[in-house]
Amino acid sequence: MTVAIVLFTSDLRLHDHPPLHAALVSADEVVPLFVLDDGVEAAGFGAPNRRAFLADCLRDLDSGLRERGGRLIVRQGDVADEVGRAVTETGAGVVHVAAGVSAYAQRREERLREVLAPVRCRLSVHDAVSTVVPAGTVVPSGAGRDHFAVFTPYFRRWSEEGLRSPFGAPRTVPVPEGPVSAPLPSRDGVRGLSPGLAQGGEAEGRGLFTAWCGHGLADYEERHDDLAGDATSRLSPHLHFGTLSPTELVRRARSAGGPGAEAFVRQLCWRDFHHQVLAARPAAARSDYRTRGDRWRTGRAAADETTAWKEGRTGYPVVDAAMRQLLHEGWMHNRGRLLTASFLTKTLYVDWRTGARHFLDLLVDGDIANNQLNWQWVAGTGTDSRPNRVLNPVTQAGRYDPDGAYVRRWVPELAGLSGPAVHEPWKLPDQERARYAYPEPVVRLPEGLARFKEARGLD
Repeated sequence: MTVAIVLFTSDLRLHDHPPLHAALVSADEVVPLFVLDDGVEAAGFGAPNRRAFLADCLRDLDSGLRERGGRLIVRQGDVADEVGRAVTETGAGVVHVAAGVSAYAQRREERLREVLAPVRCRLSVHDAVSTVVPAGTVVPSGAGRDHFAVFTPYFRRWSEEGLRSPFGAPRTVPVPEGPVSAPLPSRDGVRGLSPGLAQGGEAEGRGLFTAWCGHGLADYEERHDDLAGDATSRLSPHLHFGTLSPTELVRRARSAGGPGAEAFVRQLCWRDFHHQVLAARPAAARSDYRTRGDRWRTGRAAADETTAWKEGRTGYPVVDAAMRQLLHEGWMHNRGRLLTASFLTKTLYVDWRTGARHFLDLLVDGDIANNQLNWQWVAGTGTDSRPNRVLNPVTQAGRYDPDGAYVRRWVPELAGLSGPAVHEPWKLPDQERARYAYPEPVVRLPEGLARFKEARGLD
């Protein structure tokens, strides 16, 4: 009787799961294992919103396995140590796991090899589980160039890659009786959750995508930046936890066809792009990808302005609306992410790491590759070919929330202002402005722009 272990990490699904498929093909019994990693908590990445969503995902995964005659084995502790114990308990000859790109994932793989080698258990690492194209597969021409630093040429090459055929969910998953599981976690035991946090799990994710394909995909190109329209897929948490396969999403979108599908696939490519950058430059999770000589503001004034930014009271309604959405939902519209990040790093001129850390504390889709590298892109320290671009929140609000509906949804103290006037409450007559319990701008935009240009040495 041969036994294989499938170590689930950020791939919490049964559909299109290459490690699980390989294990079922090669072994008589399979141990589906998830380790509640103490290292994640120790590193400060165990944000409440993600712990709750993870609990939903694990319960759904266990339910799906039980429908197929199996069950999920949950352990807690050091991942490599717990996998080693499971190997000893079951006599497993191979451990299957999806590849990761972060420095932490790479260290985890090294530790697994160290633990498994003495017990003569093989580690099988599978690519293209969490991404469409494996990191490092698409590289520029020329010696010594290990990744693309510009998105457009990467997208062209990425689009030419052949995609593997997605695997269906298995009909049965035979699991040995011996391994004991810890209780499944529950979101009920997690404190500090955003009140509007979405539900997790593969069933939820697949239902969400199917519904969105029916009413949102076709219009995605035209509407994905519409703040009030909320026309994005909202699939990013499911992609982060791997309850959905990005390869399957690309295939299904391409089969639907049309400009909306093409735009959606392009966004999935952006995700792969950031993963391949981080795989080649793991230090970019904490250090500037490109050093610009920034002298980020510190001190009391910068700290007070950062606090106002976090709490959604900067005095710029569209910025505050997006930050309040983050607090309430643990998620933010993509256009809002761009606006709030630009405001912090270029208008307030505060270090991008401060904003990235705050986002990781709240975002249910808080992903190291996408969060950190998107922050660097906006801050001008990353891969943006126009590192000094500054997004004007008033101009952006007029373009992407022209009637002010998004602002009025999240900044109710301004609900009495109609139309685009809601974006510039400081222009109201003094007597009328006093009626609204809303703060004055923490900095005037011309002042912030001048300060940024001076710090960057721009004319």
